[in-house]
Amino acid sequence: MSLRGWGDPAQAAPLPESLQRLLRDVLDVDDRRRVPGLRSPVRLAPVRLDRRVALELAGIVGADGVHGDDEARLRHAVGRSTPDLLALRGPKPIAAPDLVLAPDSHDQVMTVLERCSARRVAVVPFGGGTSVVGGVEPDAGAYSGVVALDLARLNALEQLDEESRLATLGPGLRGPEAEWLLADRGYTIGHFPQSFEYATLGGFAATRSSGQASAGYGRFDEQVMALRVATPVGTLELGRAPRSAAGPDLRQLILGSEGAFGVITSLTLAVRPAPATRVYDGWRFPTFADGTRALRVLAQDGPRPTVLRLSDEVETALTLARPGVSGGANGGSAPAGCLAIVGFEGEVDAVGRRRSRVTDVLAAHHAEPVAGAGDSWSEGRYRAPYLRDALLDAGALVETLETACFWSSLHELRAAVTTALRDALINEDPPTPPVILCHVSHVYAAGASLYFTVAAAQSADPIAQWRRAQAAAGAAIAAVGGTITHHHGVGRDHVPWYQREIGELGVTALRSVKRTLDPAGILNPGVLLSAENLHTDLRGSR
Repeated sequence: MSLRGWGDPAQAAPLPESLQRLLRDVLDVDDRRRVPGLRSPVRLAPVRLDRRVALELAGIVGADGVHGDDEARLRHAVGRSTPDLLALRGPKPIAAPDLVLAPDSHDQVMTVLERCSARRVAVVPFGGGTSVVGGVEPDAGAYSGVVALDLARLNALEQLDEESRLATLGPGLRGPEAEWLLADRGYTIGHFPQSFEYATLGGFAATRSSGQASAGYGRFDEQVMALRVATPVGTLELGRAPRSAAGPDLRQLILGSEGAFGVITSLTLAVRPAPATRVYDGWRFPTFADGTRALRVLAQDGPRPTVLRLSDEVETALTLARPGVSGGANGGSAPAGCLAIVGFEGEVDAVGRRRSRVTDVLAAHHAEPVAGAGDSWSEGRYRAPYLRDALLDAGALVETLETACFWSSLHELRAAVTTALRDALINEDPPTPPVILCHVSHVYAAGASLYFTVAAAQSADPIAQWRRAQAAAGAAIAAVGGTITHHHGVGRDHVPWYQREIGELGVTALRSVKRTLDPAGILNPGVLLSAENLHTDLRGSR
């Protein structure tokens, strides 16, 4: 991962002319706003951890598992949200962990947690570092230091139960590594989020990740059959059957807990035979309402494709105007409408039959095929984050947020969030509204998720600029009754909205779990739950 951007630095690319025109003509971004260049080196906050404690922790994981150099600290300091990347481009020191520990076994993780709990050292479980909600930046002011617990060495395919179609894997495996290991045996997990190339299985579980093929394979948490979890006070072994009525499912306390309750050291996942073929089609609907009606029919009544997503008019115009995507008109400008990407995976004959039936449903809702759009989307799926780096350097503010709701509220939610973002980000001098894109990224029988991308001219303080917009969007989501996050997680950024979403009693219940599993509060403090005194309830803290 690039030290100051996304992914492989060799993959970085300059802005295409079409986006340069958008910045100049639509957003009023020109050379006056261009970032003058990335500073080198990035300044890090000083180390706070006592040297004796550092040596004690290093002795647990051995020489191969401890890193205290500045590059290792920086690589584990922040995620990859726009505020993270702006901070890496700014003048202030970065609050990095004091030490990076890379255990190679469950027992080593347990020992590290026990020792850190006794020494009041905060611990940040670390996978791929792809969080976009402040998930790896603890509120560590009350602690004697911070260590990043990098799980990269827990990266084995521990067991493959082909009769049950279950694979037990280490949490430190990145998406491609896990797929390679399973492909050798003819299987796939089928989980391909945009962070796939760098995010890890443990991170997928800890954040309730959703991938592009969720319509066919389900969310990642739905594929988790069993977990082994290390906590400062002991080990949790969860899951021994596909379904159980033996009390509440304690796996659900860990799935989505973002490292605040324990560290996942092993996962057992449902796997499927690797598909013989993958096919992606593009379809254009006259309006967003036409498209969402068709998606709802497919989600509720079938046949359900493996991939199903729908872009609004603005996102469609930008997508279809890109070189290599057929469907443009008037010298390459994209026609009106909303682009849907519909994908199928499986055996060749089964894919053909399902594709034919889906085509009938789409045609009945006034959709027309767009040649090349599906393949173009698939080929460029993992390129968008690189584009964001170039836009930020050019002086644009670019960020995403996502939510979900029931079908009956979908259009109201989209309108409310769009209005909130536009009002928060409009440039007053001269009046220049932001560009706001939206697409449906995941569908269910009862509802769907909405994913927004925003571009505006950077203000003098772009981090504060985005925080204002983020708060406005959060208020709009809450007012309509959507959820503050569908698949990015809570992190630190969404804590106030999440706590309102679950209510005071819900927060109190989670704090009770936290006190039981992590009595000293060392695990990712400030993530998921605010880092106030764990023995003070919400009412008493006000």
